[in-house]
Amino acid sequence: MDHAILVKHIFAAAGLMAIASAPVPGQAFADLKSAPVDYSKADIQPRRTCEDLGKFKKKEIVQIAAATMPAANGAPSHCRVTGLISPEIAFEVSLPSTWNGRFYMIGNGGHAGEALDDAGRVAQRNQALQLGFAFAQTNTGHDARKEPGGTFVMSNPQKAIDYAWRAVHLTATTAKDITKDYYGKAISRAYWNSCSNGGRQGLLEAQRFPEDFDGIVANAPWVDQTGFTIGAMWNQKALSAAPVTPAKLALVADKVMAKCDAIDGLKDGLIDDPRKCNFDPRGDVPACSTGTDSADCLTPAQAEAIAKVYSGPMSDGKPFFPGYMPGSEAVTAGLFGGGTGSGWLNVIVGTQPDAKPADFNLAENTMRYLVFTPPKPDYDYKTFDFDRDIHLLDEWSKKADAKNPDLSKFHKRGGKALMTYGWADSILQPMAGVKYYEQAVAKNGPATSDFFRLFMVPGMAHCGGGVGPDRHDPMTAMINWVEKDKAPASMVASRVVDNQVVRTRPLCPYPQVARYSGQGSVDEATNFRCVAP
Repeated sequence: MDHAILVKHIFAAAGLMAIASAPVPGQAFADLKSAPVDYSKADIQPRRTCEDLGKFKKKEIVQIAAATMPAANGAPSHCRVTGLISPEIAFEVSLPSTWNGRFYMIGNGGHAGEALDDAGRVAQRNQALQLGFAFAQTNTGHDARKEPGGTFVMSNPQKAIDYAWRAVHLTATTAKDITKDYYGKAISRAYWNSCSNGGRQGLLEAQRFPEDFDGIVANAPWVDQTGFTIGAMWNQKALSAAPVTPAKLALVADKVMAKCDAIDGLKDGLIDDPRKCNFDPRGDVPACSTGTDSADCLTPAQAEAIAKVYSGPMSDGKPFFPGYMPGSEAVTAGLFGGGTGSGWLNVIVGTQPDAKPADFNLAENTMRYLVFTPPKPDYDYKTFDFDRDIHLLDEWSKKADAKNPDLSKFHKRGGKALMTYGWADSILQPMAGVKYYEQAVAKNGPATSDFFRLFMVPGMAHCGGGVGPDRHDPMTAMINWVEKDKAPASMVASRVVDNQVVRTRPLCPYPQVARYSGQGSVDEATNFRCVAP
């Protein structure tokens, strides 16, 4: 599926960005041919008819239907089961005519509510079915076409809990029961693979329901939804006071790359670890003369606003939540089509007076409908006091944030987790992922990497895209880890331009980094090694 088409489906309707629910095409299962596990071998047959599943009963199910779907659009013939879990959790379980014994589930973007037949989701389902997986998904309890953003809580407060964690857990257990009933055999392995909010859902599964999945791939997880919300309001306040044009963002991007590209010893158009980039827009970008405001300079107010985006919100004089990394403002293919532009455009920085940046729009909906009980649809973020009000989000944090670093139960039952994050992510703050991983290591001990690994991706934007090699296959790495105990020592990522691979690089388990050997092309992964930083 073409990247631009997938992005169109991943990013959402109703003026809100549905933060991505899936990896970039060409990632999941791309390394199938070289995998030591032949997970495409499917030879398990159903023990009952598809239509029988329409009579399947479980106390939470209030509606169910089953239909045999003929082979079409790349998908093999399969049994598609759909239904509702009380009160309104729509779910789907699709079961191939020959099964490989495994279960595969994907998550949701932003505030969820996607249609189960959304083209991007159907493409993922079809791919899983081609390989013989039983597949499941849910809308988490509401239809975003009817209840956009966080407005779903207005019709039933229970939907907040369903969205936060309940729908994924009940869909997973229900889908596994239906699969067992159909084939007369329990699943051998269960896998989760999703991005952003879907990454949050996956981490919550490991934290709250460690028995649900054997392998969890959490790409750019929305670990801290409430911290993000505070950060988005912080950015909106700063940039509303000092608007920044696309031309000025391009200027900043040029200055960032000029200062920080070669810090890792290699000038290659990539910032390997932006934490080492000591960039300050107040001194590293030309300042506009007093009374002027042109495209080749920043006014003092604009420089200060951009510095606030990098630093993240402060509370009581202390850093409260990470900001965005130098390099995330790079000029690249736009998320919303229409050519190229800074990664901050339409996400952190608005370009139209009547259109809110997507991050802020998402945060505002979280505040208005999920943080407050009852909801406050007219809540004005300008009243938020960063010293006084951060604890307003505490109760929602307990429900929705995936911040618990204690993964001991998940580890004990043999679970494996793999997290990825792009250093140039401009939608979610990558340091939130790094911070969570470091807290997990501190909590679970030095052997944490035996079951949980983080891979940072230089130059990659949110779930894919950006200026760096972004296409990689954590799903195959995960299956090899779970089923062959082969922990991923590295993954190869590719940058594809006009359907041609123009660069490959190894991705290394954090805190390792990829370093050039000094010989051969810098565009070939074989000329790099993973080493300690």
